[in-house]
Amino acid sequence: MKVALADPRDELVQHLPALRAFALSLARNGAAADDLVQDTILKAWTNIDKFEVGTNLRAWLFTILRNTFYSSRRKVSREVADSDGLHAARLAQKPDHDGRLALADFRTAFAQLPDEQREALILVGASGFSYEEAAAMCACAVGTIKSRANRGRKRLSELLHLQDGEEFELTDRATLAVISSKAAHG
Repeated sequence: MKVALADPRDELVQHLPALRAFALSLARNGAAADDLVQDTILKAWTNIDKFEVGTNLRAWLFTILRNTFYSSRRKVSREVADSDGLHAARLAQKPDHDGRLALADFRTAFAQLPDEQREALILVGASGFSYEEAAAMCACAVGTIKSRANRGRKRLSELLHLQDGEEFELTDRATLAVISSKAAHG
């Protein structure tokens, strides 16, 4: 005569008080202990087929609880607290289409500048030449190149509707260098 073995799931409820006490000793927080017990029961229920009937169910549950606790501790130690969202905001990336639109706006505005201002901005900004080198190439005074570049940047800022100190958002360094006075040499 075959004896029907009891389903270990029927025993789980009996072990809840002991699991809660163990979880509380590890987590030292009632809410965290309750969450840990819940995670343990969920994992045990889902993996009940891995439990060997006839072995110690309480020991198996305690092992699951302990492993769950230490796994969550390892995970938390790798996480960065970001309650105000500053870290996440720095990781965000604008969609590529925004860059294309910004570049199209820049090209339209740049085309409206006088030839001398465009030339000065390309030499000093995008190409990285010093004011002295750009002046020698254009056969004019250094002050003239500085003036052209400054007027060109100012006009670009107006055309692009940039406020004082606001940076134009482009991923293209050369284009950004054209409108940024910080990139100028000399």
